[in-house]
Amino acid sequence: MSSTQMKHQLKYERMVALPDPGVILWVYRTGSLEAHPFVLYEYQKGRKADYPRQFLKDCSGICVTDGYEVYHSIARERNDLTIAGCWSHARRDFADVVKSAGKEKGSVQESICYKAFQIIQTMFRYEQGYADMPPEESLEQRKRNVAPLVAAFFAYLKYEQGHVAPKMKTGRAISYCINQESFLRVFLTDGAVPMTNNAAEQSIRPFTLGRKNWYLIDTSGGAKSSAIAYSIAETAKANNLKPYEYFKYLLEELPKHGEFEDPSYLDELLPWSEKLPGCCQKKLKSES
Repeated sequence: MSSTQMKHQLKYERMVALPDPGVILWVYRTGSLEAHPFVLYEYQKGRKADYPRQFLKDCSGICVTDGYEVYHSIARERNDLTIAGCWSHARRDFADVVKSAGKEKGSVQESICYKAFQIIQTMFRYEQGYADMPPEESLEQRKRNVAPLVAAFFAYLKYEQGHVAPKMKTGRAISYCINQESFLRVFLTDGAVPMTNNAAEQSIRPFTLGRKNWYLIDTSGGAKSSAIAYSIAETAKANNLKPYEYFKYLLEELPKHGEFEDPSYLDELLPWSEKLPGCCQKKLKSES
């Protein structure tokens, strides 16, 4: 998994349905441009920096995360790991204020939150047009069209910061973005780095949707086993496999090999192996 070219997206999330309120599920996944995408869930008993520090010790490159300080502290310890911020998280508080204004459109459109929100939305619209471009071309377009918006965004927030009470929601939104500025600018240095960690956010949904089932997972061993099973299932889906058929195939093939056998045979069982049977493969829309 160690690669200077690997783009990682991180998300941390609490497994709220487990009896232990300190249980945390960390999610790591590759960027969208990776040839062999994977999604890994890791159960841990807290949010300490030790957990991602250990997991990422052999990885290098760029991690796209939210603003949790733990990620930043790990990056400061290393020269081969860079943290990129998430613009969806930067947008969230501004969007909440705009939404809460309801029908008072006339007044909200003059607000700091509305103007900041509109700048970010314009950035996202540009990004949608770059989705299918090679990273080099995407970076060139970002520098031409998005970088000036980023500069204007932060200049505007810094100008307005002194005019807003810091404990108001608008003040907190401004402070969050200004404190995250260096991380939010990282995507302007590499066309392969996304603006958000939305892919990792989406990877946590299978757990949150099934939270009522997790009352059965009341031990550390059960939580770890569940994390492993979800890692296999979500990685299978990321590689256009049918999770059920893939699990079935693994359970049929693994018993054929001895415990002390050379583990190289596992390469043929990985989700991106060309030797997987056709029954595991999802039909692409173009093949339907």
